[in-house]
This record gives sequence, structure tokens and C-alpha cells, in this order.
Amino acid sequence: MRKQLTWSLAAILCAGAAAGCEGRESAKAVISATGAYAHKDFTFDVRPETFEITLSRNGVKESVSLPLPVSPVSRVVREADTVTWSIPGKADIQVRKKENYLDVTITSTGAETFQWPRVTADSYLLPLGEGKKIPANDASWMQFLKEETLNWSESFSMDFFALNKQAYSIVYIVKNKFNNEVRFKGDSAIGFDFSHEFPSLTPDKSYGFRLYVTDNDPVSAAKTYQAYRHEMEPFLTLADKAKANPEVAKLFGAPHIYLWNEQLLAETDVDWSKIRSRLESPLGPWIAELLAAHTEDGAGEFNSVLKQMRAQDYFDAYQKKVVLRAMNAVLKLKPFYKAELFPDLDSQTLQLAAKGTDRLSEQQTYELNKKILKSVLQDAVTDIGTWGEDHSAKLVEDMKQAGIANAWIGLPNWSDGLMNPGFVRKTNEQGYLIGPYDSYHSIQQKENPSWNTAYFPDSTLYEQATIAKKDGTKIGGFLGRGRKLNPALSLPSVKQRTQAILQDGIAFNSWFIDCDATGEIYDDYTAAHPTTQLQDLKARLERIAYIANEKKMVVGSEGGSDYAHNTIAFAHGIETPVIQWADPDMRTDKSSEYYVGGYYSPQGTIPERYGKQVPIKPLYHTIYTDPAYSVPLYKLVYNDSVITTHHWEWGSDKIKGEVGDRMLKELLYNVPPLYHLDRQVWEKEKARITAYLKVWSPFHTKAVNREMTGFRILSEDRLVQRTEYGPDLNVTVNFSDKEARIGDQVLPAKSAVIQDGPDQIRFDPQILLK
Repeated sequence: MRKQLTWSLAAILCAGAAAGCEGRESAKAVISATGAYAHKDFTFDVRPETFEITLSRNGVKESVSLPLPVSPVSRVVREADTVTWSIPGKADIQVRKKENYLDVTITSTGAETFQWPRVTADSYLLPLGEGKKIPANDASWMQFLKEETLNWSESFSMDFFALNKQAYSIVYIVKNKFNNEVRFKGDSAIGFDFSHEFPSLTPDKSYGFRLYVTDNDPVSAAKTYQAYRHEMEPFLTLADKAKANPEVAKLFGAPHIYLWNEQLLAETDVDWSKIRSRLESPLGPWIAELLAAHTEDGAGEFNSVLKQMRAQDYFDAYQKKVVLRAMNAVLKLKPFYKAELFPDLDSQTLQLAAKGTDRLSEQQTYELNKKILKSVLQDAVTDIGTWGEDHSAKLVEDMKQAGIANAWIGLPNWSDGLMNPGFVRKTNEQGYLIGPYDSYHSIQQKENPSWNTAYFPDSTLYEQATIAKKDGTKIGGFLGRGRKLNPALSLPSVKQRTQAILQDGIAFNSWFIDCDATGEIYDDYTAAHPTTQLQDLKARLERIAYIANEKKMVVGSEGGSDYAHNTIAFAHGIETPVIQWADPDMRTDKSSEYYVGGYYSPQGTIPERYGKQVPIKPLYHTIYTDPAYSVPLYKLVYNDSVITTHHWEWGSDKIKGEVGDRMLKELLYNVPPLYHLDRQVWEKEKARITAYLKVWSPFHTKAVNREMTGFRILSEDRLVQRTEYGPDLNVTVNFSDKEARIGDQVLPAKSAVIQDGPDQIRFDPQILLK
């Protein structure tokens, strides 16, 4: 644990320092690698009064930054390769030419914020998610970015950007990732300003950049940054991670599947001709009382159905859903056991109940409640061991029989596994990874069974361990509910939660942690526990490392920001992030064709938010999914270190009309498909999914253990592209609506070809979508 954690933090500590990491011996070992892409033969000039820097190479001069307003300067010193000066009362600045880059360091001597650089270019390479190439004069991007201010660590997956100039590119590597903002502007062409805040909490009062001159292409920019990351810290590949935990290898060739089985008791488990009499016993009113006291939805619907069933001799579809939802809800409640209501328990169940419900583990609580419910319902329901069998265990068995060798199975909540540990065990036995969604992001003051990740047994945390702004107000939790928990104070609760979940031997072998790799990091101004963004980030990595190394889990997180690359094995959200939180057509207007759906499914099946297919607005298609603007910057750096896929809100099948293109891009970028499945969806899509995986999985298994070494645009419209994974493995995709000729080969519209040594595999997603 400690070695991996130390490696992960080394780059952060160096990136946050003005100096001190430059002379380490590892730097010498990678200069030649960086030099393969970064040119040494450039000169620079500085005008201190405006902080304007220009570079010259082969007689071509380019601006590093537009001039700032003229300001008085002092102590200007020019040496052979260095210029230093001071802006009185604000900052000291040093610009120094190293062997193959220009080093710029800005140290505050009084400034609370500092803006530099101000940049323009013909186009930009930005690590927005996987990566984008943005022409400065593109109308859609101008509309989207105009007057937009982005938090650096939250919005950019890696710490660099590139300006594509006429003759060459200038790659900026950000040395201090914390407290930065990028503000876009420009009516006729995109430009942006980079600014840094020097918080009172933070002892390090510096930030800056390395500036490299490279050829004008994404590979040169990304590989220059990759070499820098190798220089800053040891670089763990997926093969390294699989040596430490062999379970990591189960990610190779594995689709990512969220499996929805939140209702343990299914319609097929109930004999509806017998259950009415059972519910007319004290059980029915007791369920209603518990629902009213302990659930957000209350008992209104259930009471109505109880009343209706007394006047009829059948259950309609709606009534069945209400009854099932009610019974599944009380199975999760500790107060379900009441001795006088359940006198017919066997000795084993009585022995379990005698321990006291407050002393039972969560898994034992569910086991007790299942036996209690069965004791009353008797032959009106199937045996407990079969509950959940049809829509969970049989589904993964069917996946295996259909030829899916490896898969990552994510459960929306750990309780879904603890309710049905036999299903978890069987999934593990199939050779699959299976793990829960977990989060330490938000905290609620009171326990809410439907949002259990936001509740912690330590009642002091809500008042004593949450994050405050400068003005003392607390930062709200997800969707404005509750507060955000300070990660530096969370580890005891992380250990408590994971140990509680795992104490009865549940067969989880993977874990998904929301938010920790999104770059959503904070300064906490609470007087009792002031915390810097650096400390926040170190704490996030420490809790990931605890679960990965102490609990031997294959850990993934949301976002995949590269500070976590040595600690996580996979990430959700790099390839397709959450699309436009604030668009009312997508988020609040239920009559809109673009409405993405709600989070809740009363039947415990796939919520509309994840399963409903919706079109994407033309502007958002350009910004988020159009391959003409996409470049695999992240994959060029981390293909063999972190497996990345879509955010769970925007799985492979979410966008209407783009399912085929997303298959092609998953092949091109070596990205696992992400699906939301229940029994109904699996039966409907089984043939298509398995046919696609027969092509995708063998390719991914091979490519994921290699660097992405090349990326090429093969057509003027940028819709024919090729990625390379060494000299003998590549993928060429034609995203356009017409066939493309590449050398002596013809690539049909909307198709791909995988070249694996002498073997060639052609793939046409439209065949699967007919």
C-alpha cells in the first residue's frame, strides 16, 4: 500500500513545488525519450513589463502569451539562459531555458491571484475528457466556450494543453495543478486566460509551466507529456497492477456492465393467488407502518392496494409492482423484526434475532428479514435461496454461456450484493469482477436507506468534518443535499464501512468509488481542520489505495484524472463525461425529447436516467461525440495503465442514432463498452452485444497491454482515423457516410478494420443494428 501511495503522490508534490524535482536522476533517463518529440533548437525572448514571451525556431517566431497590461518591474536580470524580474508587491518571475523546454515559475510576493498566460492559436489540444482538437474559429466551440470559466483540476483530465501554431506546437505542462482556472473568450476566435489563486491556506506560493516545442500533432504533444509523467514518478502499467493483484487481468477484454437487481423478491417468486391472505394478517399493516416511518415514498400506494385487494380476487400489474416494492423495501429495514408479530420462527432464525437487530451486520439483517418474511408468506413465495435467481444469477450464467469470458459487473449499491450474497458468489465463480458503487462525496445528517452512501455511523462528521468556503458557509453535497465530506477526515469511516460490508465474506472482488478521480478537490477553510487541495487529493488517493491494497479490490473511480493513474485500474467518464448538467431540456423538462430520465425506478429495474435512449442536441454532438474533434490524448499517455470508458449516465447505448459510431470509437480508442442490463434488456440485446464482443474483446485483451503509439487522420474531413498499438496492431475507422480509399484498400462507410499482424478483421456495426 505505502509504496503505491507514495508513487502516486510524488508527482503531485513535485507539481506543487517551484523547484526541487528537476535534478532527480530519473529525469536524465527520460530526456532522450522526451527529446524524440520535443525540439531543443529554439530560442526565447521576454519583455518583463508585459510578461510577453516569444519563441523562435527555424526563423519562425511564435507568441507563448499575449502581452499583459504594462506594469512596473524591478530587479530585471538577464543571463545566458535565464531572465528574472519582480513585479513589486505582486510576484517574482523566472524564465529559464532548460535542455529541451522553457521553464516558467511565478511566485507570489503579495498577489492573491495572478493571470498568465493569455493565449491564442490556430487550434488547441485540450485534455477535456479523452481529448479534443478545437479550431480557434469553429462556430460551435465558440458558442459553447464563450465566457466559460473552467476549474482546471475538475475540467481537464491531464495537466497540459497545446497551442497549434502555423509552424509548430507549444505544449504547456502545468507544474501546480491546484487553484487554477481557465477562462475562454473571443467572438471571432477562441482564446483563453489561465489564472492561479494563492490561497492563504497554502504555503506554496508558486505556479508555472514547462513549455515544449513539438511538431504540430497530438502524438508529439501527448508523448511529451507522457515522458514528463515518467520523469516525475514511476509509472505503473496494468501488467504491473495485475502482478500485484491478479484479479486486475479480469478487466482485459471485459465489457463494463451495471446490473440492476435492486428488488430481491421478483414477481416470479410470488404465488399471487395465495399472498392476499398473508397480507391480511398483521404483516400488511406492519409493512405499511414501516414504509411510512422509514422510506421517502411512504405507505400511500401500499395502503391503497391493501384496500383494493379486499374487494377483488386478483392482482393487476400495477398492484403487483406496489406490493413487491413494499416487501423489498422492508427487507432492508432493521426495525422489521417484532417478536409478537412473528411467532413462527425456526430456532436458527430466533437465535439470529436474539443477538439484537442493532448488533447484526447489514448482511445478517437482510438474512434475518428474509426468514421473517418467509415465515409469514410461507408457500406464497418460493424458497429464499431462489429469490433473485431469475434476474441476477441466471443472467450472469447466461452471459458466460454466451461467450463473454471476462466482464466487470457493477452493482448500484452494496446492499444489492449483501441482500443476495449467493448471486455475488456465483458471479465471482464465473470469473467475473463484481463490486458495488461507493461514495465518500456527500454526507447526510440523517440516515436515508435509499441513499446509504451519504450516511456514516460517526454522527460527529456532519458538523465536524465537512468542507467550508472562505466565508464559512458549508459546501452543499450532490444536488445541493447535505454537505461535502472532507476527505482528509474520512479514512476511519472508509475503513469502518468497507469492513462492515465485507465482514461476512461477501465475494466482492472490485470496488467503484464515485468522485475521487474527478478532480473535484477543495480547500477547506473550517478553522478546526483547515485543509489544502493538496491534502484533499492525498487523502483521496489514500482511501483508494486502502481499498485496493488492504482489501485486495480492483478499484475504479469516476473521471480518471491522471493524478490517480497509479492507484486505480479503471475509470468511468473519460470517454463520455456527464453531458450538460444545467440544460433544462435534458434535466428537468420531462416533455422534451432530450430529457435523459429520472434516477429512480420503482420496480428496481434500470432507471430511465441510464436506460432510456435519447437523441443529443446538435451542439452537444459537436462538443462531446463528434469524432472530427476527438483526439486520443489520454490513451496516448495511459492506454496501458488505466482502462477508461463512458460515464454510467452515457453508456454505449444511451444516445439515439449514435450506437454504431460509438462501437467504432470503442474499437478505435480501445474502450470497453458500458451497458446497463437487467433480464429484459439482456434478452433483447443479447445477440447484438455478444456479436460485438466477439470482435472487441480479443482486440482489447491484446491492445490494453500496449502503449498507444500512434494516431493518424487519414481524410480531409477528419472522419477516417487510425490508432496504432505498436508496429503490428492498428485500427482504422471510417466514421463518414461514404466509402474511403486508403492506399489500395477500400473501407466502407461506418466501418472499421483491425490489422493484427498479417490478420485483418473487418467490422460493420450497421449489420448488428438492423
